Amino acid sequence: MPRPRAVVTGGAGFLGSHLCERLIREGYSVLCLDDLSTGSPRNVEHLAEIGPFRFVRADVTDFVHVVGDVDVVLHFASPASPIDYLRMPIETLKVGSIGTLHTLGLAKEKKARYLLASTSEAYGDPQVHPQPESYWGHVNPVGPRGVYDEAKRFAEAMTMAYRRSQAVDTAIVRIFNTHGPRMRPDDGRAVPTFIRQALAGEPLTVAGDGRQTRSIQYVDDLVEGCVRLLHSPLAGPVNIGNPHEVSIEDLARGILDLVGVPGTLRFVPRPEDDPTVRRPDITLARRELGWEPAVGLGEGLRRTIEWLRAGPERSVAPRAI
Repeated sequence: MPRPRAVVTGGAGFLGSHLCERLIREGYSVLCLDDLSTGSPRNVEHLAEIGPFRFVRADVTDFVHVVGDVDVVLHFASPASPIDYLRMPIETLKVGSIGTLHTLGLAKEKKARYLLASTSEAYGDPQVHPQPESYWGHVNPVGPRGVYDEAKRFAEAMTMAYRRSQAVDTAIVRIFNTHGPRMRPDDGRAVPTFIRQALAGEPLTVAGDGRQTRSIQYVDDLVEGCVRLLHSPLAGPVNIGNPHEVSIEDLARGILDLVGVPGTLRFVPRPEDDPTVRRPDITLARRELGWEPAVGLGEGLRRTIEWLRAGPERSVAPRAI
């Protein structure tokens, strides 16, 4: 029997590359589309050795054309860390709007199941805690973070419009903070930043007083939740995140302990619209998908530290794909 075929946008990025690998191991033939604005060929160079895999450098805001049958479309293309979407605000809005339109059109043309990667940032700086999928959010649409928050909220609305009016089989996953191998050490998010600073013997830069909280999951758990949602009839949105909440200060001190070096914290001004709390209500994922995180925070951080500690030696130089 021929393998089912998956198209993954943003497939050379941190999350997308792990999804591509999992889908290949699940028996899919995978086509990865990525413009490499935040992704890297290094993340996917090994995948052709695992199974049928093809990389095409493409910007989904220009045009999306795929020859042949497609069974599933996973739209994961987008800058996802503040340092990236603040540097590329217009590109972020375009991939959430035009890119979503184009990939939904592909799913409609091919009669494929569609999975949109949305985000916990759809809840903004929440006034409901923990956050269930029914919460509409508290977002500043004109603040600097609004380019990412509103791009994803628009993408969700577009996805539901295609489901309701065009009968496209869609699903939405709201992804909470995720870490693991293939993160860029300079991507600006707390976990890789703290690890990079600890490994370099630098003070860890904690925003504000460090009492703001996040819920951090390991990438394998995120991928498991996405695959279960993809293979389910659910439309979502569905929260996929770790319900264990940790303050930023405790996260920094925990990373110092795991790295095993003496270190200090340096408190710096908190970014505008930085959420005060973040914790998913995963009742829906537990009930409908049988999903919950399997990797504890300490174990996930150990794996991420090992990967970042390996530095440039963790992979051979990129080659043409």
